[in-house]
Amino acid sequence: MKLNIAVLDGDGIGPEICRGAVTVLERVGEKFGHEFEFKHYPIGGCAIDECGDPLPEKTVEGCLKSDSVLLGAVGGYKWDDLPGDMRPEKGLLRIRRAMGLYSNIRPAKLWKGLANASPLKHELVKDGIEIIIVRELTGGIYFGERGRGSDENGDYAWDTERYSVKEIERITRIACELAVKRSKKLVSVDKANVLESSRLWRKTVHEYCAKNYPQIEVKDVLVDNMAMQIVKDPAQFDVVVTSNMFGDILSDEAAQITGSIGMLASSSLGDTKRGLYEPIHGSAPDIAGQDKANPVATILAAAMMLRDSFDLTAEYAAIEIAVQKTIDEGLRTADIMEEGKQLVGCSRMSELIAQKI
Repeated sequence: MKLNIAVLDGDGIGPEICRGAVTVLERVGEKFGHEFEFKHYPIGGCAIDECGDPLPEKTVEGCLKSDSVLLGAVGGYKWDDLPGDMRPEKGLLRIRRAMGLYSNIRPAKLWKGLANASPLKHELVKDGIEIIIVRELTGGIYFGERGRGSDENGDYAWDTERYSVKEIERITRIACELAVKRSKKLVSVDKANVLESSRLWRKTVHEYCAKNYPQIEVKDVLVDNMAMQIVKDPAQFDVVVTSNMFGDILSDEAAQITGSIGMLASSSLGDTKRGLYEPIHGSAPDIAGQDKANPVATILAAAMMLRDSFDLTAEYAAIEIAVQKTIDEGLRTADIMEEGKQLVGCSRMSELIAQKI
Protein backbone atom coordinates (compact mmCIF):
# COMPACT_ATOMS: atom_id res chain seq x y z
CA MET A 1 0.00 0.00 0.00
CA LYS A 2 1.29 3.48 -0.92
CA LEU A 3 0.10 6.29 1.31
CA ASN A 4 0.70 10.03 1.30
CA ILE A 5 0.90 11.53 4.80
CA ALA A 6 0.98 15.27 5.42
CA VAL A 7 3.16 16.11 8.43
CA LEU A 8 2.51 19.38 10.26
CA ASP A 9 5.50 19.59 12.60
CA GLY A 10 4.38 22.82 14.22
CA ASP A 11 6.24 24.53 17.05
CA GLY A 12 8.38 23.73 20.10
CA ILE A 13 8.93 20.00 20.43
CA GLY A 14 6.65 19.37 17.42
CA PRO A 15 9.45 18.62 14.92
CA GLU A 16 11.16 16.21 17.36
CA ILE A 17 8.10 14.15 18.20
CA CYS A 18 6.95 14.05 14.57
CA ARG A 19 10.42 12.84 13.60
CA GLY A 20 10.00 10.04 16.13
CA ALA A 21 6.63 9.03 14.71
CA VAL A 22 8.00 9.05 11.16
CA THR A 23 10.86 6.78 12.28
CA VAL A 24 8.33 4.26 13.59
CA LEU A 25 6.08 4.49 10.52
CA GLU A 26 9.06 3.90 8.24
CA ARG A 27 9.80 0.73 10.19
CA VAL A 28 6.16 -0.35 9.85
CA GLY A 29 6.45 0.20 6.10
CA GLU A 30 9.53 -2.01 5.92
CA LYS A 31 7.96 -4.75 8.04
CA PHE A 32 4.54 -4.87 6.37
CA GLY A 33 5.38 -3.86 2.81
CA HIS A 34 3.88 -0.35 2.72
CA GLU A 35 5.29 2.81 1.18
CA PHE A 36 4.74 6.01 3.13
CA GLU A 37 5.47 9.36 1.53
CA PHE A 38 5.81 12.20 4.03
CA LYS A 39 5.30 15.81 2.96
CA HIS A 40 5.90 18.54 5.54
CA TYR A 41 3.84 21.75 5.76
CA PRO A 42 3.96 24.69 8.20
CA ILE A 43 1.29 25.44 10.79
CA GLY A 44 1.11 27.58 13.92
CA GLY A 45 3.88 29.91 15.02
CA CYS A 46 6.44 28.68 12.50
CA ALA A 47 3.91 29.35 9.74
CA ILE A 48 3.38 32.87 11.07
CA ASP A 49 7.13 33.47 10.95
CA GLU A 50 7.44 31.97 7.48
CA CYS A 51 4.23 33.10 5.78
CA GLY A 52 2.51 35.61 8.08
CA ASP A 53 -0.41 33.19 8.56
CA PRO A 54 -0.91 30.38 11.13
CA LEU A 55 -2.45 28.24 8.38
CA PRO A 56 -1.07 29.04 4.90
CA GLU A 57 -3.09 27.97 1.89
CA LYS A 58 -0.34 25.56 0.82
CA THR A 59 -0.83 23.69 4.10
CA VAL A 60 -4.58 23.39 3.56
CA GLU A 61 -4.05 22.18 -0.01
CA GLY A 62 -1.42 19.68 1.10
CA CYS A 63 -3.65 18.25 3.81
CA LEU A 64 -6.64 17.90 1.50
CA LYS A 65 -4.52 16.09 -1.09
CA SER A 66 -3.06 13.70 1.50
CA ASP A 67 -4.43 10.37 2.69
CA SER A 68 -4.17 11.58 6.27
CA VAL A 69 -2.44 14.17 8.48
CA LEU A 70 0.00 13.90 11.40
CA LEU A 71 0.36 16.97 13.63
CA GLY A 72 2.98 17.75 16.27
CA ALA A 73 2.02 20.76 18.41
CA VAL A 74 1.44 24.49 17.95
CA GLY A 75 2.06 27.60 20.03
CA GLY A 76 4.70 29.06 22.29
CA TYR A 77 5.70 32.09 24.31
CA LYS A 78 7.07 33.82 21.23
CA TRP A 79 3.60 34.43 19.80
CA ASP A 80 1.65 35.11 23.02
CA ASP A 81 1.18 38.82 22.30
CA LEU A 82 -0.37 38.38 18.85
CA PRO A 83 -4.09 39.19 18.35
CA GLY A 84 -6.52 36.27 18.65
CA ASP A 85 -7.05 35.69 14.94
CA MET A 86 -3.29 35.48 14.41
CA ARG A 87 -2.42 33.17 17.29
CA PRO A 88 -0.79 29.83 16.38
CA GLU A 89 -3.74 27.92 17.84
CA LYS A 90 -6.01 29.53 15.24
CA GLY A 91 -4.26 27.42 12.63
CA LEU A 92 -5.36 24.25 14.40
CA LEU A 93 -8.99 25.34 14.54
CA ARG A 94 -8.93 26.33 10.89
CA ILE A 95 -7.41 23.08 9.64
CA ARG A 96 -10.06 21.09 11.49
CA ARG A 97 -12.73 23.17 9.80
CA ALA A 98 -11.07 22.94 6.38
CA MET A 99 -10.91 19.13 6.67
CA GLY A 100 -14.53 18.86 7.83
CA LEU A 101 -13.66 17.17 11.12
CA TYR A 102 -16.48 16.86 13.65
CA SER A 103 -15.30 14.17 16.06
CA ASN A 104 -12.46 14.10 18.56
CA ILE A 105 -11.19 10.69 19.70
CA ARG A 106 -9.22 10.71 22.95
CA PRO A 107 -7.91 7.37 24.23
CA ALA A 108 -6.94 7.60 27.89
CA LYS A 109 -4.60 4.64 28.21
CA LEU A 110 -2.64 3.71 31.30
CA TRP A 111 -0.02 1.12 30.46
CA LYS A 112 0.38 -1.64 33.01
CA GLY A 113 4.06 -0.80 33.51
CA LEU A 114 3.17 2.80 34.40
CA ALA A 115 0.45 2.02 36.93
CA ASN A 116 2.42 3.76 39.68
CA ALA A 117 2.08 7.06 37.81
CA SER A 118 -1.70 7.10 38.23
CA PRO A 119 -3.18 9.09 41.14
CA LEU A 120 -5.71 6.27 41.65
CA LYS A 121 -5.21 3.38 44.04
CA HIS A 122 -2.94 0.71 42.62
CA GLU A 123 -5.58 -2.04 42.81
CA LEU A 124 -7.83 -0.05 40.46
CA VAL A 125 -5.22 0.34 37.71
CA LYS A 126 -2.68 -2.44 38.27
CA ASP A 127 -3.69 -4.23 35.06
CA GLY A 128 -3.77 -1.04 32.98
CA ILE A 129 -6.82 0.76 31.58
CA GLU A 130 -7.97 2.27 28.30
CA ILE A 131 -11.00 4.49 27.87
CA ILE A 132 -11.63 5.87 24.38
CA ILE A 133 -13.81 8.98 24.54
CA VAL A 134 -15.44 9.98 21.26
CA ARG A 135 -16.45 13.62 21.59
CA GLU A 136 -18.71 15.52 19.20
CA LEU A 137 -16.60 18.49 18.18
CA THR A 138 -18.63 21.05 16.22
CA GLY A 139 -22.08 21.22 17.84
CA GLY A 140 -23.81 21.55 21.20
CA ILE A 141 -23.62 24.38 23.68
CA TYR A 142 -20.22 25.62 22.47
CA PHE A 143 -21.72 26.46 19.08
CA GLY A 144 -25.34 27.24 20.05
CA GLU A 145 -27.05 30.60 20.23
CA ARG A 146 -25.96 32.77 23.14
CA GLY A 147 -26.43 36.24 24.47
CA ARG A 148 -26.75 38.64 27.36
CA GLY A 149 -29.59 40.74 28.64
CA SER A 150 -30.94 42.56 31.63
CA ASP A 151 -34.18 42.44 33.64
CA GLU A 152 -35.43 43.28 37.12
CA ASN A 153 -32.91 40.84 38.58
CA GLY A 154 -30.00 42.50 36.83
CA ASP A 155 -27.75 41.24 34.04
CA TYR A 156 -28.09 37.68 32.76
CA ALA A 157 -26.45 35.49 30.13
CA TRP A 158 -27.61 32.40 28.24
CA ASP A 159 -26.21 29.62 26.07
CA THR A 160 -28.11 27.06 24.02
CA GLU A 161 -27.48 23.32 23.81
CA ARG A 162 -28.78 22.14 20.44
CA TYR A 163 -28.23 18.92 18.52
CA SER A 164 -29.82 17.56 15.38
CA VAL A 165 -30.42 13.89 14.61
CA LYS A 166 -27.85 14.12 11.81
CA GLU A 167 -25.15 15.45 14.16
CA ILE A 168 -25.82 12.69 16.69
CA GLU A 169 -25.92 9.95 14.06
CA ARG A 170 -22.61 10.88 12.49
CA ILE A 171 -20.73 10.96 15.80
CA THR A 172 -22.38 7.67 16.77
CA ARG A 173 -21.10 6.14 13.52
CA ILE A 174 -17.52 7.13 14.41
CA ALA A 175 -17.89 5.56 17.87
CA CYS A 176 -19.47 2.40 16.48
CA GLU A 177 -16.67 1.93 13.97
CA LEU A 178 -14.22 1.95 16.88
CA ALA A 179 -16.36 -0.31 19.06
CA VAL A 180 -16.64 -2.91 16.27
CA LYS A 181 -12.83 -3.18 16.21
CA ARG A 182 -12.65 -3.56 20.00
CA SER A 183 -15.11 -4.91 22.59
CA LYS A 184 -18.34 -4.29 20.64
CA LYS A 185 -19.55 -2.35 23.67
CA LEU A 186 -20.47 1.33 23.65
CA VAL A 187 -21.30 3.69 26.52
CA SER A 188 -23.33 6.77 25.62
CA VAL A 189 -23.08 9.61 28.12
CA ASP A 190 -25.86 12.18 28.46
CA LYS A 191 -28.06 14.02 30.97
CA ALA A 192 -31.38 12.65 29.75
CA ASN A 193 -33.02 12.95 33.18
CA VAL A 194 -32.88 16.75 32.83
CA LEU A 195 -32.02 17.92 29.30
CA GLU A 196 -34.25 17.63 26.24
CA SER A 197 -31.21 17.62 23.97
CA SER A 198 -29.92 14.59 25.89
CA ARG A 199 -33.23 12.79 25.46
CA LEU A 200 -32.92 13.19 21.70
CA TRP A 201 -29.27 12.13 21.97
CA ARG A 202 -30.16 8.91 23.81
CA LYS A 203 -33.06 8.03 21.48
CA THR A 204 -30.97 8.67 18.36
CA VAL A 205 -27.94 6.68 19.55
CA HIS A 206 -30.07 3.62 20.30
CA GLU A 207 -32.05 3.79 17.07
CA TYR A 208 -28.93 4.30 14.95
CA CYS A 209 -27.04 1.44 16.60
CA ALA A 210 -29.99 -0.94 16.40
CA LYS A 211 -30.37 -0.26 12.67
CA ASN A 212 -26.72 -0.10 11.61
CA TYR A 213 -24.64 -1.87 14.29
CA PRO A 214 -26.89 -4.47 15.96
CA GLN A 215 -23.81 -6.39 17.17
CA ILE A 216 -22.89 -3.52 19.50
CA GLU A 217 -24.17 -3.45 23.08
CA VAL A 218 -25.16 0.10 24.06
CA LYS A 219 -25.33 1.32 27.65
CA ASP A 220 -26.46 4.76 28.85
CA VAL A 221 -24.67 6.53 31.70
CA LEU A 222 -25.59 9.95 33.09
CA VAL A 223 -22.70 12.39 32.94
CA ASP A 224 -22.46 12.98 36.69
CA ASN A 225 -22.35 9.24 37.33
CA MET A 226 -19.77 8.86 34.56
CA ALA A 227 -17.50 11.42 36.22
CA MET A 228 -17.72 9.41 39.43
CA GLN A 229 -17.23 6.01 37.79
CA ILE A 230 -14.06 7.10 35.94
CA VAL A 231 -12.27 7.51 39.26
CA LYS A 232 -14.11 4.67 41.02
CA ASP A 233 -13.71 1.86 38.45
CA PRO A 234 -12.18 3.10 35.15
CA ALA A 235 -11.47 -0.40 33.82
CA GLN A 236 -15.21 -1.01 33.23
CA PHE A 237 -15.23 1.36 30.22
CA ASP A 238 -14.00 0.94 26.65
CA VAL A 239 -15.54 3.18 23.95
CA VAL A 240 -17.56 6.18 25.15
CA VAL A 241 -19.53 8.60 22.97
CA THR A 242 -20.81 11.94 24.21
CA SER A 243 -21.55 15.57 23.41
CA ASN A 244 -19.11 18.43 22.98
CA MET A 245 -19.18 19.86 26.51
CA PHE A 246 -19.45 16.54 28.34
CA GLY A 247 -16.64 15.13 26.21
CA ASP A 248 -14.45 18.15 26.86
CA ILE A 249 -14.70 17.63 30.61
CA LEU A 250 -14.62 13.82 30.76
CA SER A 251 -11.66 13.43 28.39
CA ASP A 252 -9.53 15.68 30.61
CA GLU A 253 -10.58 13.74 33.70
CA ALA A 254 -9.78 10.43 32.02
CA ALA A 255 -6.42 11.76 30.83
CA GLN A 256 -5.46 12.73 34.38
CA ILE A 257 -5.87 9.22 35.77
CA THR A 258 -3.20 7.92 33.36
CA GLY A 259 -0.47 9.92 35.08
CA SER A 260 1.23 11.49 32.04
CA ILE A 261 -0.17 13.36 29.05
CA GLY A 262 3.08 12.57 27.24
CA MET A 263 1.65 9.12 26.51
CA LEU A 264 -1.76 10.17 25.17
CA ALA A 265 -2.74 10.48 21.52
CA SER A 266 -5.87 11.85 19.86
CA SER A 267 -7.52 12.14 16.48
CA SER A 268 -10.17 14.19 14.75
CA LEU A 269 -12.31 12.56 12.06
CA GLY A 270 -15.13 13.47 9.71
CA ASP A 271 -17.04 11.84 6.86
CA THR A 272 -13.93 10.59 5.04
CA LYS A 273 -11.06 8.34 6.08
CA ARG A 274 -8.74 11.35 6.12
CA GLY A 275 -8.14 12.38 9.73
CA LEU A 276 -5.95 14.64 11.82
CA TYR A 277 -3.80 12.74 14.34
CA GLU A 278 -1.90 14.41 17.17
CA PRO A 279 -0.73 14.12 20.80
CA ILE A 280 -2.90 15.84 23.40
CA HIS A 281 0.02 17.71 24.96
CA GLY A 282 1.33 21.12 23.96
CA SER A 283 4.49 22.39 22.29
CA ALA A 284 6.60 22.54 25.50
CA PRO A 285 8.90 25.33 24.24
CA ASP A 286 10.98 25.14 27.45
CA ILE A 287 12.45 21.78 26.37
CA ALA A 288 12.35 22.24 22.59
CA GLY A 289 15.49 21.10 20.81
CA GLN A 290 16.92 19.36 23.88
CA ASP A 291 15.90 15.77 22.98
CA LYS A 292 13.90 15.55 26.23
CA ALA A 293 10.39 15.25 24.80
CA ASN A 294 8.32 12.08 25.04
CA PRO A 295 7.49 10.93 21.48
CA VAL A 296 5.15 8.12 22.52
CA ALA A 297 1.90 10.09 22.25
CA THR A 298 2.74 11.10 18.68
CA ILE A 299 3.84 7.55 17.84
CA LEU A 300 0.53 6.24 19.17
CA ALA A 301 -1.30 8.92 17.15
CA ALA A 302 0.44 7.52 14.07
CA ALA A 303 -0.73 4.05 15.12
CA MET A 304 -4.31 5.34 15.37
CA MET A 305 -3.91 6.68 11.83
CA LEU A 306 -2.97 3.24 10.57
CA ARG A 307 -6.02 1.67 12.23
CA ASP A 308 -8.71 4.30 11.71
CA SER A 309 -7.77 5.91 8.38
CA PHE A 310 -6.18 2.95 6.62
CA ASP A 311 -7.76 -0.09 8.35
CA LEU A 312 -4.28 -1.50 9.06
CA THR A 313 -5.14 -3.17 12.36
CA ALA A 314 -2.13 -5.51 12.46
CA GLU A 315 0.23 -2.58 11.93
CA TYR A 316 -1.56 -0.63 14.68
CA ALA A 317 -1.17 -3.58 17.03
CA ALA A 318 2.52 -3.93 16.17
CA ILE A 319 3.20 -0.37 17.33
CA GLU A 320 1.21 -0.84 20.54
CA ILE A 321 3.11 -4.04 21.33
CA ALA A 322 6.44 -2.31 20.61
CA VAL A 323 5.54 0.53 22.99
CA GLN A 324 4.50 -1.99 25.65
CA LYS A 325 7.78 -3.91 25.32
CA THR A 326 9.77 -0.69 25.60
CA ILE A 327 7.95 0.27 28.80
CA ASP A 328 8.29 -3.23 30.22
CA GLU A 329 12.06 -3.05 29.69
CA GLY A 330 12.17 -0.01 31.97
CA LEU A 331 13.00 2.61 29.34
CA ARG A 332 11.65 6.05 30.20
CA THR A 333 11.70 9.63 28.98
CA ALA A 334 12.00 12.32 31.64
CA ASP A 335 8.24 12.88 32.10
CA ILE A 336 7.60 9.24 33.07
CA MET A 337 10.92 8.53 34.78
CA GLU A 338 10.86 6.35 37.90
CA GLU A 339 13.55 5.24 40.29
CA GLY A 340 15.43 2.24 38.97
CA LYS A 341 14.46 2.85 35.32
CA GLN A 342 16.66 3.89 32.38
CA LEU A 343 16.38 7.46 31.13
CA VAL A 344 16.47 7.94 27.35
CA GLY A 345 15.87 10.91 25.07
CA CYS A 346 13.22 11.52 22.44
CA SER A 347 15.15 10.20 19.46
CA ARG A 348 16.44 7.11 21.29
CA MET A 349 12.98 6.21 22.58
CA SER A 350 11.65 6.42 19.02
CA GLU A 351 14.46 4.24 17.69
CA LEU A 352 13.94 1.62 20.38
CA ILE A 353 10.22 1.38 19.69
CA ALA A 354 10.89 1.10 15.94
CA GLN A 355 13.39 -1.70 16.54
CA LYS A 356 10.78 -3.75 18.38
CA ILE A 357 8.31 -3.78 15.47
